[in-house]
Amino acid sequence: MASSKEYLDFILEQLSGLDGISFRAMMGEYILYLHGKIIGGVYDDRFLVKPTKSAVAMMPDADLEIPYEGAKEMLLVDNVDNREFLKGLLTAMYDELPAPGRKKQPR
Repeated sequence: MASSKEYLDFILEQLSGLDGISFRAMMGEYILYLHGKIIGGVYDDRFLVKPTKSAVAMMPDADLEIPYEGAKEMLLVDNVDNREFLKGLLTAMYDELPAPGRKKQPR
C-alpha cells in the first residue's frame, strides 16, 4: 500500500516549525530529510524515523517496524499530533544522523 499525499501533507504541516524539512517521493512512499540528512519517512501512511539513541530514549515504548521489504527496522512515531514533541525528537536526532552522501558524478 502506498502512502497518501494527504498523510504526507499532514506530517509536513506538523513539522512546519522546523527549518530545513524536505522530502523525496520514492516508489509510492516519501523519504523525509532535515537539512539534507535522512530522518525517516512516510511509509504506508506511518511516520517512521531512524532508531537513533535519542529517538529510542524519547520513545522507549515505540514499535520497531519495517518500512518496506528488505529494509532496516525504524521507530513508529505514534505522537504525530504533538508538534513540540516532533520538533524536539528531530532536533535531538539530527547530530546522530550520518552526513548526506555525495551523489556520484556521471562519467
